[in-house]
Amino acid sequence: MTGWTTYPDSLARHCGDVLYMARNGEGKFLAVQGGGEAYETLEGENVSLPGGAEKHCPLSVANAQKLRRLFPFTGPVSHKGKPFTLGLGDRLGIATPGHIRLLRGREVFPVFAQQSVRELTLTGRTFDDVLAAAVWAVFQEGWRDGYGADGDHLKTPEEVQTALDCGFTMITLDCSGQIRAEGGTPEETYGDAVRYAIDIYNRFLRGKEIDFELSLDETAAPTSPEAHLYAAGELKKADVGLVSLAPRFCGEFQKGIDYRGDLRAFEKDLEKHAGIAREMGYKLSIHSGSDKFSVFPAIFEKTGKNVHLKTAGTNWLEALRVIAGAEPALFREIARFALENLPEAKKYYHITENTARIPDLAAADDGALPSLLEQDDARQVLHVTYGLILSAKGADGASLFKDAIYAALLEREDAYYAALGARIGRHLP
Repeated sequence: MTGWTTYPDSLARHCGDVLYMARNGEGKFLAVQGGGEAYETLEGENVSLPGGAEKHCPLSVANAQKLRRLFPFTGPVSHKGKPFTLGLGDRLGIATPGHIRLLRGREVFPVFAQQSVRELTLTGRTFDDVLAAAVWAVFQEGWRDGYGADGDHLKTPEEVQTALDCGFTMITLDCSGQIRAEGGTPEETYGDAVRYAIDIYNRFLRGKEIDFELSLDETAAPTSPEAHLYAAGELKKADVGLVSLAPRFCGEFQKGIDYRGDLRAFEKDLEKHAGIAREMGYKLSIHSGSDKFSVFPAIFEKTGKNVHLKTAGTNWLEALRVIAGAEPALFREIARFALENLPEAKKYYHITENTARIPDLAAADDGALPSLLEQDDARQVLHVTYGLILSAKGADGASLFKDAIYAALLEREDAYYAALGARIGRHLP
């Protein structure tokens, strides 16, 4: 059809029905031909075309849930037993096809749906939205090698239950609220956190095919090997099926930039934590793993590539890189807004930026704007303000940036996928 783009890898059949995904000037949709179960089950509009009748179905949460039942390969699964797993937090909900194109044929199990409650709050999305975006991407690209869905940094029983109800297959429990100030014995410092983790596991996860990760990284001080060993030992005694554990390492794992700290000290710290994880039978998890290029070699060496690496912010920043190159006026407005609203964003994220080092937007040529995405201070500012950027509205209630961002990236879909492949590819062993 004139003006349409179809996705050949999405072509699938179900009991006589033929399904495929396409895009027109209004966005993406699922087309169904036939009249069988898929045609009758999926919600959409019947249309008459020269080749016959089709139903055009919106890429909604409800249709994604139905598609998972019709085509089980589109639903998430446990990654137990997989050595190298990669979390790919997609805050816009459109990056996963780019991830898939990069990962085909590689020895990595992806967690395409990964989002924290903080991220959901800042972007105005839900766990259902996040999983639906992964479902549609998997169907679009014909990915049949499995993927996971991680309810990241969950803190309350209610958050855990919500993620499970939506179909998430991984629960990352953030016990930072139960960790006491450093200085006492491991039991005094981490005892409440361990008991909380055991309670959550017993109440919600025992006996289920759910990947359970314990997050101890949201603390001011690094996790000592003694504290790690204590926590691991107590969980093992309680028969908690731990898949991965995220300690707080020495140095700084800040957002969207490389590791800051003493590399030799980090390697020694990592080696101790990796040894404990190996002895106890689970993987280390590396949080805020986006763009930590200087420590990736040590991480893969010390863990034997048996590790879970979480990324998120770099996918958002690559979207901005594409916009900076293609629509400089839009990018300038986004960057200006980010700088003006940085104090509000820093209520949610810890960064140590120096805005004086960011090049003057007014003086920069259009062609130089993409290079801002290589400057650490600019990367940090643009990273942490994503929620404010996406939720900003004008006096008339209309979106200031969100609609324009999605339109620009949809028009340059392949360029965005290529940018993601180039950046995320540097995170692989």
